[in-house]
Amino acid sequence: MPRQTLSKIAARSLTLTLTLLATWPAQAQDAKTPYPTMAPVEQYLMDRDAEIAMARSAAPASISKDAEVMVLTRHGYETAVKGSNGFVCVVERGWTGGSDFPDFWNPKLRGPICFNAAAARTYLPRTLKKTEWVMAGQSKAQMYASLKIAFDKKELVPIETGAMCYMLSKQGYLNDQVTHWHPHLMFFVPQTDPKTWAANLDDSPIFGQEFPEDHMTIFFVPIATWSDGTTDSPHQH
Repeated sequence: MPRQTLSKIAARSLTLTLTLLATWPAQAQDAKTPYPTMAPVEQYLMDRDAEIAMARSAAPASISKDAEVMVLTRHGYETAVKGSNGFVCVVERGWTGGSDFPDFWNPKLRGPICFNAAAARTYLPRTLKKTEWVMAGQSKAQMYASLKIAFDKKELVPIETGAMCYMLSKQGYLNDQVTHWHPHLMFFVPQTDPKTWAANLDDSPIFGQEFPEDHMTIFFVPIATWSDGTTDSPHQH
């Protein structure tokens, strides 16, 4: 299928994907929201070996086999496998998304993601802190208040140049609408207008979203192949 057509299909489905992929209207957080509060912690946890395998599925085996792998526990993420190539693979949950994300507390959400070293140093700490706070019982509002304090105290640093990740897993569940969406790369930069990358324009293969609460912008580049080497169908999801 022509790249231009794939780009258009991906653009139409972009607004349905993971936290990291869309801005949702404020009314999504009203009484109609299917997940208004955090579910029991047990519903977010996984079998340790299954979580390691899912995390590694985020990137090709040539990358993930030597990556550090972290898994979620009742107190936050902990290292389950030490790595040697600077990459870190985890399975994110819904609270890593924007505050208006309808699936923020969805206990089914699983986002396999594998960060390069720059993202592991400067983006991943945001995920680890958010997870630490929510697993300690903080509400969404409290978590974002803690996030602001962490930035004010410079406990969280600006995104480093070159920070990126792989999200190429068929095993993910990114929300109730699109399951695992399309295989894609994500590039993290300090907050900037997506137009600087010509993102979100007609026929552009790049999509961008600002995340002010996290002091960053994420650019998404759909690709044609999953981590297992199979080809994505642009008509799915």
